[in-house]
Amino acid sequence: MTKICGDASTFAASALRGFSLLHPDLVRYVRGGVLRATPGRRGKVAVVLGGGSGHYPAFAGYVGPGFGDAAVAGDIFASPSTQAIKSIARQADLGGGILLGYGNYAGDVLNFGIAADRLREEGYDVRVLATADDVASSEASTREKRRGIAGDLVIFRIVGAAAEAGLTLDEVEEVAHRVNRQTCTFGVAFDGCTLPGEKEKLFEVPKNRMALGLGVHGEPGIDEQDVPDPEHLAHILFDRLLAELPEGASRRVAVLLNGLGSTKQEELFVLWERLVPMFEKAGLTLVAPLVGEYVTSLDMAGCSLTLTWLDEDLERYWRSPVESAALSHGQLSGDGITRLEVPEETEILYMRSGTAQGRRGGACVAAVMDHLARTLAEAESDLGHIDAVAGDGDHGQGMARGSAAAAKVARAAADAGAGPATVLASAADAWADRAGGTSGALWGEGLRAFSLAFDDNSLPDAQQLSGGARNSMERIMELGRAKPGDKTLVDALVPFVETLEKALAAGHGLVEAWQMGAQASHKAAQATRDLLPRMGRAKMHGERSKGHPDAGALSLALCARIVGEDLGRGLASTGGEGDQIEAVRLVKAGR
Repeated sequence: MTKICGDASTFAASALRGFSLLHPDLVRYVRGGVLRATPGRRGKVAVVLGGGSGHYPAFAGYVGPGFGDAAVAGDIFASPSTQAIKSIARQADLGGGILLGYGNYAGDVLNFGIAADRLREEGYDVRVLATADDVASSEASTREKRRGIAGDLVIFRIVGAAAEAGLTLDEVEEVAHRVNRQTCTFGVAFDGCTLPGEKEKLFEVPKNRMALGLGVHGEPGIDEQDVPDPEHLAHILFDRLLAELPEGASRRVAVLLNGLGSTKQEELFVLWERLVPMFEKAGLTLVAPLVGEYVTSLDMAGCSLTLTWLDEDLERYWRSPVESAALSHGQLSGDGITRLEVPEETEILYMRSGTAQGRRGGACVAAVMDHLARTLAEAESDLGHIDAVAGDGDHGQGMARGSAAAAKVARAAADAGAGPATVLASAADAWADRAGGTSGALWGEGLRAFSLAFDDNSLPDAQQLSGGARNSMERIMELGRAKPGDKTLVDALVPFVETLEKALAAGHGLVEAWQMGAQASHKAAQATRDLLPRMGRAKMHGERSKGHPDAGALSLALCARIVGEDLGRGLASTGGEGDQIEAVRLVKAGR
């Protein structure tokens, strides 16, 4: 819902005034809309755009040199009044005639149509353009019934550029209808939007489902399906539009991947990466493509893809200079799909251990890393939920990513015949590189310090494992500067190391000593629920984290337990599904 609202009945007008205060170099506020701060030359065709509010940057953001001369703003999702359209059109007139541009919606068609008639009665030469790019709203044979959605940006931009170039009203009108015919859009929604002042969404999309072909006001779509992966979503959008390719049309296209209000830019970039090869495969040349929010629907989650089939004239106008809040650039040159030069991964050559025992030791380390990776992948969601209470919720993801990368590299090193020190050191670097963040750095350095106790030509023994554990603890405490009681992974690590060392000194075997250490670690991890954080990001949450264990301490204890299981099996098995499920159950239960 809209959190910053005030009086819902004046929300649209208040937002328009705020926009005008922010962009005095581009627009001048007038009742019901905005005009260009610096009018175009005398005799120029005035391009007046408009529609309901709630779609920013449409339409006020389209006003400026090379774009619109004025914009008329109605209330949220409502057409501006006939009176407002007439008033702003009169003020925008430069003596070269007026073109009114709006989306093909009943209210807009009615009010802009009446305003055009009234203005003509007053002696103005007025033409109208109702954008109709939404392929989901009608078949190609009845194109005139289609709605105007994100294609507004491309259509109005080209029309505004044509007017800026000095074309007559007849010529601008011809360009307008041509680009309208050659523009198509298809969109999807993942969730509905909320009108200012309301608590319920205007419409609902079921969880994990996606509505196809919704309009920008929440008008019904044509279908619903499960949310696909980015590759399939790209195909849904692209294939639907490619079918609209006019016979004999140019293979050069203006492209807009548009966010509808709450779909993040990063999500659009992920989708764009999947779309680019599809254009290339279809033999289409991208001309100055755009990715971002250009026609929104308040806080709707979703996106749309727009294609405009360009001819020589339309491309010239699309490339021309523009200055507006939504779009600003000089003359654009160059075209084609940019290909990323991604260097191939350099093959790492691992030194082969000189002994069979060393190679066996390397294989054992790789097997343990694989078991850890599978277990942490199963526990990812639960560790994330625990971390979200007193952190930012990314701990589970980091542990899963880091351990998966470590397992992959460890297996490659072991397959090359490397010994345990090399295998673990390589895995440590991969963990740190892929996990990132504080946790990734600490785990990477901790594991690398652990590897220093190993010998590449022998199986790790009790002394080496105990020494590695202490190396790891000391390195992590040195880097993180945490100590027991600070509510970090150190609270679980120190009891593990100290218990392991004491048990070995008391004559216990390695497996028993390790498992005793793992039990002490787990008990200490659970005891962190009674602590207040003094280090790391969780310290900012203070009392809020009281009563909840630290996710880092829990994951450390879980890993100690898994290694203990593998030691108990003589490293003959990497663990099965049952072990993973049990580990997750223990995280959930806090045991």
